[in-house]
Amino acid sequence: MNSTIRIVDSYEEALAKNIVIVSLGLIITFINGMLVVTFFSNPMFSRDSRYILYIHLVINDMLMICISVTLYVLTYVSPLVNASLCCVLVFLGATTFMITPLNLAGMAIERFIAICKPLHHSQICTPRRTHIFICLLWVIGAIRSIADVIISLLTQPISFFRSFIPCYPNYLFPSKSHQDNTTASQVICMSLVWIILIYTYCRVLFTARKAVSKGSANKARSTILLHGVQLLLCMLSYITPFMFIIITPFFRLQQTKITFCVYLFTNILPRLLSPLIYGVRDQKFVKQMKEYFTCNVVIVKIVPS
Repeated sequence: MNSTIRIVDSYEEALAKNIVIVSLGLIITFINGMLVVTFFSNPMFSRDSRYILYIHLVINDMLMICISVTLYVLTYVSPLVNASLCCVLVFLGATTFMITPLNLAGMAIERFIAICKPLHHSQICTPRRTHIFICLLWVIGAIRSIADVIISLLTQPISFFRSFIPCYPNYLFPSKSHQDNTTASQVICMSLVWIILIYTYCRVLFTARKAVSKGSANKARSTILLHGVQLLLCMLSYITPFMFIIITPFFRLQQTKITFCVYLFTNILPRLLSPLIYGVRDQKFVKQMKEYFTCNVVIVKIVPS
Protein backbone atom coordinates (compact mmCIF):
# COMPACT_ATOMS: atom_id res chain seq x y z
CA MET A 1 0.00 0.00 0.00
CA ASN A 2 1.08 3.56 -0.63
CA SER A 3 2.78 5.14 2.36
CA THR A 4 1.11 8.51 1.72
CA ILE A 5 -2.40 7.22 2.40
CA ARG A 6 -2.52 8.44 5.99
CA ILE A 7 -1.34 11.94 5.03
CA VAL A 8 -3.71 12.44 2.09
CA ASP A 9 -6.89 10.84 3.41
CA SER A 10 -9.25 12.88 5.54
CA TYR A 11 -10.19 11.50 8.95
CA GLU A 12 -13.68 10.50 7.77
CA GLU A 13 -12.35 8.77 4.65
CA ALA A 14 -9.63 6.94 6.57
CA LEU A 15 -12.14 5.80 9.19
CA ALA A 16 -14.58 4.58 6.53
CA LYS A 17 -11.88 2.61 4.71
CA ASN A 18 -10.66 0.96 7.90
CA ILE A 19 -14.21 0.06 8.95
CA VAL A 20 -14.83 -1.56 5.56
CA ILE A 21 -11.57 -3.53 5.60
CA VAL A 22 -11.88 -4.66 9.23
CA SER A 23 -15.56 -5.58 8.78
CA LEU A 24 -14.86 -7.67 5.69
CA GLY A 25 -11.91 -9.28 7.47
CA LEU A 26 -14.13 -10.23 10.41
CA ILE A 27 -16.87 -11.56 8.12
CA ILE A 28 -14.44 -13.71 6.14
CA THR A 29 -12.80 -14.95 9.35
CA PHE A 30 -16.23 -15.80 10.82
CA ILE A 31 -17.30 -17.76 7.72
CA ASN A 32 -14.00 -19.60 7.55
CA GLY A 33 -14.17 -20.24 11.28
CA MET A 34 -17.53 -21.99 10.77
CA LEU A 35 -15.90 -24.18 8.11
CA VAL A 36 -13.03 -25.07 10.46
CA VAL A 37 -15.46 -25.97 13.26
CA THR A 38 -17.47 -28.10 10.83
CA PHE A 39 -14.34 -29.93 9.71
CA PHE A 40 -13.32 -30.86 13.25
CA SER A 41 -16.87 -31.76 14.26
CA ASN A 42 -16.84 -34.92 12.13
CA PRO A 43 -13.87 -37.37 12.12
CA MET A 44 -14.85 -38.42 8.59
CA PHE A 45 -13.36 -35.22 7.16
CA SER A 46 -10.01 -35.66 8.89
CA ARG A 47 -9.60 -39.05 7.15
CA ASP A 48 -10.09 -37.61 3.67
CA SER A 49 -7.09 -35.90 2.03
CA ARG A 50 -9.42 -33.72 -0.05
CA TYR A 51 -10.97 -32.12 3.03
CA ILE A 52 -7.62 -31.89 4.84
CA LEU A 53 -6.15 -29.85 1.97
CA TYR A 54 -9.30 -27.75 1.80
CA ILE A 55 -9.36 -26.87 5.49
CA HIS A 56 -5.65 -26.07 5.37
CA LEU A 57 -6.40 -23.58 2.59
CA VAL A 58 -9.15 -22.06 4.74
CA ILE A 59 -6.89 -21.75 7.80
CA ASN A 60 -4.10 -20.29 5.66
CA ASP A 61 -6.55 -17.71 4.27
CA MET A 62 -7.62 -16.81 7.81
CA LEU A 63 -4.02 -16.17 8.83
CA MET A 64 -3.34 -14.16 5.69
CA ILE A 65 -6.48 -12.02 6.21
CA CYS A 66 -5.56 -11.31 9.85
CA ILE A 67 -2.02 -10.27 8.92
CA SER A 68 -3.10 -8.26 5.88
CA VAL A 69 -5.79 -6.34 7.80
CA THR A 70 -3.34 -5.72 10.68
CA LEU A 71 -0.77 -4.25 8.29
CA TYR A 72 -3.44 -2.13 6.61
CA VAL A 73 -4.70 -0.67 9.89
CA LEU A 74 -1.12 -0.05 11.05
CA THR A 75 -0.54 2.27 8.08
CA TYR A 76 -3.12 4.59 9.65
CA VAL A 77 -2.74 3.98 13.38
CA SER A 78 1.06 3.78 13.54
CA PRO A 79 2.89 4.78 10.33
CA LEU A 80 6.24 3.86 11.93
CA VAL A 81 6.58 0.31 13.30
CA ASN A 82 9.47 -1.46 14.99
CA ALA A 83 11.50 -3.13 12.22
CA SER A 84 11.64 -6.49 14.03
CA LEU A 85 7.85 -6.60 14.49
CA CYS A 86 7.38 -5.51 10.89
CA CYS A 87 9.75 -8.27 9.78
CA VAL A 88 7.66 -10.90 11.59
CA LEU A 89 4.39 -9.62 10.07
CA VAL A 90 5.81 -9.36 6.55
CA PHE A 91 7.43 -12.81 6.92
CA LEU A 92 4.13 -14.45 7.89
CA GLY A 93 2.16 -12.49 5.29
CA ALA A 94 4.54 -13.41 2.45
CA THR A 95 4.66 -17.07 3.53
CA THR A 96 0.88 -17.50 3.72
CA PHE A 97 0.52 -15.68 0.39
CA MET A 98 2.95 -18.12 -1.28
CA ILE A 99 1.21 -21.15 0.24
CA THR A 100 -2.19 -20.36 -1.34
CA PRO A 101 -1.27 -21.20 -4.98
CA LEU A 102 0.80 -24.19 -3.85
CA ASN A 103 -2.17 -25.53 -1.87
CA LEU A 104 -4.39 -25.07 -4.94
CA ALA A 105 -1.91 -27.14 -6.96
CA GLY A 106 -2.01 -29.87 -4.31
CA MET A 107 -5.81 -29.93 -4.39
CA ALA A 108 -5.75 -30.21 -8.20
CA ILE A 109 -3.32 -33.13 -8.00
CA GLU A 110 -5.54 -34.88 -5.44
CA ARG A 111 -8.58 -34.55 -7.74
CA PHE A 112 -6.50 -35.77 -10.69
CA ILE A 113 -5.48 -38.91 -8.77
CA ALA A 114 -9.06 -39.49 -7.57
CA ILE A 115 -10.47 -39.38 -11.11
CA CYS A 116 -7.61 -40.69 -13.28
CA LYS A 117 -6.07 -43.16 -10.81
CA PRO A 118 -9.04 -44.19 -8.65
CA LEU A 119 -7.60 -47.60 -7.71
CA HIS A 120 -4.46 -45.96 -6.29
CA HIS A 121 -6.08 -42.96 -4.63
CA SER A 122 -6.54 -44.53 -1.21
CA GLN A 123 -2.89 -45.66 -1.17
CA ILE A 124 -1.39 -42.40 -2.47
CA CYS A 125 -3.58 -39.78 -0.78
CA THR A 126 -3.48 -40.94 2.82
CA PRO A 127 -3.99 -38.50 5.72
CA ARG A 128 -0.38 -39.01 6.84
CA ARG A 129 1.03 -38.18 3.40
CA THR A 130 -1.32 -35.21 3.15
CA HIS A 131 -0.01 -33.82 6.46
CA ILE A 132 3.56 -34.30 5.24
CA PHE A 133 2.65 -32.47 2.03
CA ILE A 134 1.22 -29.56 4.05
CA CYS A 135 4.45 -29.34 6.08
CA LEU A 136 6.36 -29.29 2.80
CA LEU A 137 4.13 -26.43 1.59
CA TRP A 138 5.10 -24.35 4.63
CA VAL A 139 8.78 -25.05 4.07
CA ILE A 140 8.59 -24.07 0.40
CA GLY A 141 6.40 -21.05 1.17
CA ALA A 142 8.86 -19.78 3.79
CA ILE A 143 12.01 -20.19 1.67
CA ARG A 144 11.69 -16.78 0.01
CA SER A 145 10.98 -15.00 3.30
CA ILE A 146 13.87 -16.78 5.03
CA ALA A 147 16.18 -15.73 2.18
CA ASP A 148 15.01 -12.10 2.58
CA VAL A 149 15.70 -12.17 6.33
CA ILE A 150 19.16 -13.69 5.79
CA ILE A 151 20.02 -11.05 3.19
CA SER A 152 18.89 -8.32 5.60
CA LEU A 153 20.98 -9.74 8.43
CA LEU A 154 24.01 -9.75 6.14
CA THR A 155 23.50 -6.29 4.65
CA GLN A 156 21.83 -4.28 7.45
CA PRO A 157 23.33 -3.30 10.83
CA ILE A 158 21.72 -4.78 13.93
CA SER A 159 20.52 -1.30 14.91
CA PHE A 160 18.22 -1.36 11.86
CA PHE A 161 16.05 -4.02 13.51
CA ARG A 162 15.61 -1.77 16.56
CA SER A 163 14.61 1.23 14.49
CA PHE A 164 11.10 2.32 13.48
CA ILE A 165 10.16 2.24 9.79
CA PRO A 166 7.03 2.32 7.61
CA CYS A 167 5.94 -1.33 7.55
CA TYR A 168 6.18 -2.11 3.84
CA PRO A 169 8.39 -4.74 2.15
CA ASN A 170 10.16 -2.02 0.13
CA TYR A 171 11.30 -0.29 3.34
CA LEU A 172 12.12 -3.52 5.14
CA PHE A 173 13.91 -5.17 2.20
CA PRO A 174 15.15 -2.32 -0.01
CA SER A 175 18.10 -3.95 -1.80
CA LYS A 176 18.07 -5.21 -5.39
CA SER A 177 18.87 -8.71 -4.11
CA HIS A 178 15.50 -8.78 -2.35
CA GLN A 179 13.70 -7.64 -5.48
CA ASP A 180 15.44 -10.29 -7.59
CA ASN A 181 14.66 -12.96 -5.00
CA THR A 182 10.99 -11.94 -4.92
CA THR A 183 10.64 -11.87 -8.72
CA ALA A 184 12.39 -15.21 -9.23
CA SER A 185 10.38 -17.01 -6.53
CA GLN A 186 7.06 -15.65 -7.81
CA VAL A 187 7.79 -16.55 -11.43
CA ILE A 188 8.93 -20.08 -10.53
CA CYS A 189 6.01 -20.68 -8.15
CA MET A 190 3.30 -19.41 -10.48
CA SER A 191 4.75 -21.16 -13.54
CA LEU A 192 4.86 -24.48 -11.68
CA VAL A 193 1.31 -24.10 -10.37
CA TRP A 194 -0.10 -23.17 -13.78
CA ILE A 195 1.62 -26.16 -15.39
CA ILE A 196 0.09 -28.46 -12.75
CA LEU A 197 -3.39 -26.95 -13.13
CA ILE A 198 -3.37 -27.11 -16.94
CA TYR A 199 -2.02 -30.69 -16.96
CA THR A 200 -4.49 -31.99 -14.37
CA TYR A 201 -7.42 -30.20 -16.03
CA CYS A 202 -6.59 -31.69 -19.44
CA ARG A 203 -6.17 -35.20 -18.02
CA VAL A 204 -9.44 -35.00 -16.10
CA LEU A 205 -11.16 -33.61 -19.22
CA PHE A 206 -10.01 -36.58 -21.31
CA THR A 207 -11.04 -39.01 -18.57
CA ALA A 208 -14.48 -37.40 -18.33
CA ARG A 209 -15.04 -37.93 -22.05
CA LYS A 210 -14.21 -41.63 -21.79
CA ALA A 211 -16.02 -42.30 -18.52
CA VAL A 212 -19.34 -44.13 -18.48
CA SER A 213 -20.42 -42.26 -15.36
CA LYS A 214 -19.29 -38.70 -16.00
CA GLY A 215 -20.71 -37.02 -12.90
CA SER A 216 -17.66 -37.14 -10.62
CA ALA A 217 -15.20 -36.49 -13.46
CA ASN A 218 -17.14 -33.44 -14.65
CA LYS A 219 -17.35 -32.12 -11.09
CA ALA A 220 -13.58 -32.58 -10.65
CA ARG A 221 -12.98 -30.79 -13.94
CA SER A 222 -15.16 -27.88 -12.79
CA THR A 223 -13.33 -27.74 -9.47
CA ILE A 224 -9.91 -27.60 -11.14
CA LEU A 225 -11.21 -24.88 -13.47
CA LEU A 226 -12.30 -22.91 -10.40
CA HIS A 227 -8.78 -23.43 -9.00
CA GLY A 228 -7.58 -21.58 -12.08
CA VAL A 229 -10.03 -18.71 -11.49
CA GLN A 230 -8.88 -18.41 -7.88
CA LEU A 231 -5.25 -18.52 -8.99
CA LEU A 232 -5.91 -15.69 -11.45
CA LEU A 233 -7.27 -13.59 -8.59
CA CYS A 234 -4.19 -14.43 -6.51
CA MET A 235 -2.00 -13.26 -9.38
CA LEU A 236 -3.74 -9.86 -9.40
CA SER A 237 -1.56 -8.95 -6.41
CA TYR A 238 1.53 -9.43 -8.58
CA ILE A 239 0.36 -6.96 -11.22
CA THR A 240 -0.82 -4.35 -8.70
CA PRO A 241 2.21 -2.06 -9.32
CA PHE A 242 1.51 -2.11 -13.07
CA MET A 243 -2.16 -1.35 -12.42
CA PHE A 244 -1.11 1.74 -10.45
CA ILE A 245 1.20 2.87 -13.26
CA ILE A 246 -1.56 2.52 -15.84
CA ILE A 247 -4.52 3.91 -13.86
CA THR A 248 -2.99 6.64 -11.66
CA PRO A 249 -2.09 9.12 -14.47
CA PHE A 250 -5.79 9.32 -15.42
CA PHE A 251 -7.03 9.80 -11.84
CA ARG A 252 -4.28 11.64 -9.98
CA LEU A 253 -6.69 13.24 -7.51
CA GLN A 254 -8.25 9.85 -6.70
CA GLN A 255 -5.01 7.98 -6.03
CA THR A 256 -5.85 6.84 -2.50
CA LYS A 257 -9.30 5.63 -3.60
CA ILE A 258 -7.69 3.64 -6.40
CA THR A 259 -5.19 2.18 -3.94
CA PHE A 260 -8.00 1.18 -1.59
CA CYS A 261 -10.07 -0.45 -4.36
CA VAL A 262 -7.10 -2.37 -5.75
CA TYR A 263 -6.21 -3.64 -2.28
CA LEU A 264 -9.83 -4.63 -1.65
CA PHE A 265 -10.21 -6.58 -4.90
CA THR A 266 -6.76 -8.21 -4.92
CA ASN A 267 -6.24 -9.07 -1.23
CA ILE A 268 -9.56 -9.18 0.61
CA LEU A 269 -12.39 -10.29 -1.68
CA PRO A 270 -10.54 -13.29 -3.24
CA ARG A 271 -10.45 -14.82 0.26
CA LEU A 272 -14.24 -15.14 0.04
CA LEU A 273 -13.87 -17.57 -2.84
CA SER A 274 -12.52 -20.50 -0.83
CA PRO A 275 -15.73 -21.13 1.17
CA LEU A 276 -17.90 -20.43 -1.88
CA ILE A 277 -15.95 -22.66 -4.28
CA TYR A 278 -15.37 -25.63 -2.01
CA GLY A 279 -17.48 -25.54 1.15
CA VAL A 280 -20.81 -24.48 -0.37
CA ARG A 281 -20.46 -26.76 -3.43
CA ASP A 282 -19.69 -29.85 -1.34
CA GLN A 283 -22.94 -31.50 -0.24
CA LYS A 284 -21.34 -33.50 2.58
CA PHE A 285 -19.76 -30.40 4.05
CA VAL A 286 -22.92 -28.29 3.74
CA LYS A 287 -25.04 -31.05 5.30
CA GLN A 288 -22.66 -31.45 8.25
CA MET A 289 -22.48 -27.68 8.75
CA LYS A 290 -26.28 -27.38 8.84
CA GLU A 291 -26.65 -30.31 11.22
CA TYR A 292 -23.88 -29.15 13.57
CA PHE A 293 -24.89 -25.51 13.89
CA THR A 294 -28.64 -26.21 13.88
CA CYS A 295 -28.14 -28.73 16.67
CA ASN A 296 -26.10 -26.25 18.73
CA VAL A 297 -28.69 -23.48 18.25
CA VAL A 298 -31.47 -25.83 19.43
CA ILE A 299 -29.45 -26.89 22.48
CA VAL A 300 -28.74 -23.25 23.41
CA LYS A 301 -32.46 -22.43 23.18
CA ILE A 302 -33.51 -25.45 25.27
CA VAL A 303 -30.79 -24.98 27.90
CA PRO A 304 -30.23 -21.21 28.17
CA SER A 305 -27.16 -20.05 30.05
